[in-house]
Amino acid sequence: MVTARADDMDKIRGLGFGADDYIEKPFSPSVLVARVKENLSQYRRLKPQPAKSEIVEAGPLRIDTEARTAAVRGEQLTLTNKEYELLLFLARHPNQVFSREDLYELIWELESMGGNITVAVHVNRLREKVEENPSKPQLIQTVWGVGYL
Repeated sequence: MVTARADDMDKIRGLGFGADDYIEKPFSPSVLVARVKENLSQYRRLKPQPAKSEIVEAGPLRIDTEARTAAVRGEQLTLTNKEYELLLFLARHPNQVFSREDLYELIWELESMGGNITVAVHVNRLREKVEENPSKPQLIQTVWGVGYL
């Protein structure tokens, strides 16, 4: 903000309304350039960086995190958002068993109240899409009495 107002309340108001900086007239052009450069530098430092592309593979499963796509044996899958998130989470944590409650809290980001069937339904849907034989799953396995891996 460039202004002739030099009162402290004006500065507070200007910054409070969202100004990144406050410069009072008269000012030196070199000071203005230095402040603009600093503000641009700060913007670049704080600007969110794009997510790094990651390819997650588990057996015949291949997930591209940048494109948010998944394929099994080269065939593209059509997944809902939660199916994708659940599949990616399990693929990123091979050989780890997660209970339904844990998965519900991690993927849906809601507290599980126990007896939640949502995870089991999504796992069954995923198995239909990723397994060669969903009744004998190889990629998403059940550990009876514990959860899924």
